[in-house]
Amino acid sequence: MKVLVIGLGGVTNGGKTTLAEKLKKMLPNCDIISQDDFFKPESEVETDERGFKLYDVLDALYMDEMVKSIRNWMKNPGSSSVVTEEPQNMCNNLKNTDHVYILIVEGFLLYNYEPLNELWNRRYFLTLPYEECKRRRSTRVYQPADTPGYFDGHVWPMYLKYKNELEENASNIVYLDGTKSQEELLSCVYGDIIQELKKLRE
Repeated sequence: MKVLVIGLGGVTNGGKTTLAEKLKKMLPNCDIISQDDFFKPESEVETDERGFKLYDVLDALYMDEMVKSIRNWMKNPGSSSVVTEEPQNMCNNLKNTDHVYILIVEGFLLYNYEPLNELWNRRYFLTLPYEECKRRRSTRVYQPADTPGYFDGHVWPMYLKYKNELEENASNIVYLDGTKSQEELLSCVYGDIIQELKKLRE
C-alpha cells in the first residue's frame, strides 16, 4: 500500500478548499485534511496592540495535532472516512491505483512548519494579487468577523512574510495563479498528480 501526500497551500481565499474538494471527486482513495480544523479557540489566540486577533500565524494553530493527524492517516489510510467508490469520470490510467491512497492537506500555512515538510510528495501554493485577495476576502463571513483594517493590518502582511520565507528556504513548490479559472487550476494539478501516481506504480 502506498500513500501520496499533497500539500495545497497559499493565500487566503485563493481557492484551496474548492480545488481540494474537486480533486477529491476525481481521484481514487482520496481524503482531505483541512488546516482550518486546527485553529485554537479564540480565547487562546493572541491579540496585538491594535486589538487584532493574530490568526494568521503558526501560533494560532495546533500544528503538532495536525502533524499527528496526517501521520495517523499515513499509517492507516484505508480505515479513514475515505469513500472508496469509483470517482466521477475516472480515466483508465487510474484503474490500477487502488492500492495508492491520496491525502490532500489544504491550508494557508503549510510549508513554514518544519515537521510537516518531511511529509509532502507534492506541494502547491496558490497566489493572488493584493486587490483580488482583498475583494474576495470582503465577500466572506468569518467567525470571529474581520475587524476594520484587519486585512491590511494583519492578514496580508503575514501572507507576505510567510511567502518570502518560503521563497528563500523551500524548493519544489509549484506556484499556482489563483486568478486562473477553477477548471484551469484543476486540470493543471490533476494532471500533475496523475504523473505522480504513475511514478508510484512503476
